Amino acid sequence: MNLKKLREAEANFFAFYPKGFEDEGLLPIIKRHNTEKIGKSVEELFAPERFQNGDEIGESFAKIISKSTLISLFEKPKVRDMIKSMSMDQRDMLSIALYELIHGKKEKGFEMIVEVLSMYGLAKWSIVTLIPYYYDREKNFFIKPTTTKDIIKFFEIEGIVYKPRPTYEFYERYTRVLTEMRLQVSPLIGNDNAGFTGFLMMAMK
Repeated sequence: MNLKKLREAEANFFAFYPKGFEDEGLLPIIKRHNTEKIGKSVEELFAPERFQNGDEIGESFAKIISKSTLISLFEKPKVRDMIKSMSMDQRDMLSIALYELIHGKKEKGFEMIVEVLSMYGLAKWSIVTLIPYYYDREKNFFIKPTTTKDIIKFFEIEGIVYKPRPTYEFYERYTRVLTEMRLQVSPLIGNDNAGFTGFLMMAMK
């Protein structure tokens, strides 16, 4: 990782936004994405005790995907249709996958959700990583393909190669790199992990 570029990005960011993510200039963007409010909903909808009902979890999954500004308008109806067409067994599989991903064995849950979504051609990074991100916005990262590829190239991150099909190996290693990068800059940069990757996006423009 090119630390010099990260430091330069930090300096340039504060030149435009002296108060970091508390700067008034960024408030419209923060308000539009509303990650804090959606995060609280996800914490409630995907709390451990909610996983007794696979149908409810499936509906909640579609609901959050539909609400999120991080997911493209093109994908939202596809997810809604997927949930509607799922058999009871498939909904249970999705529920188990999400439980493991958020509360249990993360790698097992990650692989399970990729398998379930693959049945509908929806095993995409943004859909796989959205709920974990909202559930714990300080620990988990939302991964958007184009942004991820650009970050790896611009900041010269070595040893990891992006591929369209989500894998836990990449997710774990990339998350570790982003966490380290966030620790290298001021805590005023990024109101959460998606805010930090938003800062990286701005740095590349």
